[in-house]
Amino acid sequence: MATKHDLILSHIESLQVGEKISVRGIAKTLDVSEGTAYRAIKDAENTGLVSTIQRVGTIRIERKLKKNIEQLTFAEVVRIIDGDVLGGANGLQKDLNKFVIGAMTLEAMQRYVTPGSLMIVGNRLDAQELALKDGAAVLLTGGFDTSQANQELADQLELPILRTSYDTFTVASMINRAMRDQLIKKDILLVGDIYMSLEKTRYLTTADSIKDYRALSEASQHSRYPVVNKNRRVVGIVTAKDVLGKPDTQLIERVMTREPRRVKKEMSVASASHQMIWDGLEVMPVVADDLSLLGIVTRQDVMKAMQLVQRQPQVTDTISDQITGEIQSAEQDFEGNKLAAPQFSFSVTPQMVDELGTISFGVLNEVIANVTKRVMVANNRRNAWIEQVNLHYFHLIQLESQLQLQPQILELGRRSAKLEVNVFIENSLVAKAIVVCQVMERP
Repeated sequence: MATKHDLILSHIESLQVGEKISVRGIAKTLDVSEGTAYRAIKDAENTGLVSTIQRVGTIRIERKLKKNIEQLTFAEVVRIIDGDVLGGANGLQKDLNKFVIGAMTLEAMQRYVTPGSLMIVGNRLDAQELALKDGAAVLLTGGFDTSQANQELADQLELPILRTSYDTFTVASMINRAMRDQLIKKDILLVGDIYMSLEKTRYLTTADSIKDYRALSEASQHSRYPVVNKNRRVVGIVTAKDVLGKPDTQLIERVMTREPRRVKKEMSVASASHQMIWDGLEVMPVVADDLSLLGIVTRQDVMKAMQLVQRQPQVTDTISDQITGEIQSAEQDFEGNKLAAPQFSFSVTPQMVDELGTISFGVLNEVIANVTKRVMVANNRRNAWIEQVNLHYFHLIQLESQLQLQPQILELGRRSAKLEVNVFIENSLVAKAIVVCQVMERP
């Protein structure tokens, strides 16, 4: 049963970002004591749910995204294998480059053991010693122990000796999966990676006039600026449209757009691009938790970043890659006639079905999304992202079915596109999808 503390945290997490909370308000809403409410709010602040802002109060904030770890450390290996450390604890933060299974003679083993590697071995004390002297950490499987001498050597060299109760095959599979995941992970690209810092950002204050705007615009050749108050908190944004026809003496505060869309450094670039497309924005202020200005991010910055992510190579296939790798461009229809419009074919393999032996709903969605992206690229809309897929599934699609996908563009604009994708099996319509895309083009 959930405690009052847990209920308060769940309530706070359900609030919209930016909503103000108080100890008294929480206590009254959830019928708890103010002491309980205070402790829960402090806990929420420690976990990044809320933040106390000077002269504003405590508000609900966005959780900061955690970046993927770039390298697999021996400390991560301990967590993955649910193991313990027998020696060399000072080396746990060192990176793991590869692992070697010690199922060979010492002479043969020596060729494969390199600094930064991990030797997976059982109760072979001589192999453990060899690995440590050659700069490799040691992982003992089957719950075996090591010798006092090897333990002291591990401490001296700062190379961990780890132990797990799993067998060698299971451990190797677990570590291989973790290393593979590291290779295919892309770091989440955040606004903080691409934004223009405060030192390079031009902005205006509420005390500035339209004359100040025009002077700044002439000097910088830009037309959009954040507006801050005396505490440098963002309170608005001003554009050329706002000052058109206004006298030079009028204050910026009177003409600016109040409470503009803002982003945090910890927000993903994909989320920022979604907001910019949706609201037709060219510039967004980047703010801290207390809404103080940290810089700006522009439409051009976001576009370049998204293109970079799409071009970033992957070392191995993801589940999405495995699905879409089965999609083939079709040059002929069912009767062998040359097609006037692009069509695609897809074969349903055993890995892509559910417990009933029919195609997984998620797999079919992924296929339709990929076909849509290919059509958008063919129409020179490379900066397109799937926003919504309405899929109607008419007939069960069995294992080893050969699908024909016929996409058709219904609407194509500067900011959005709508497509219809029909799915056939031997001239019979089995599914239909309406796909809505967001399109980001240069202004």
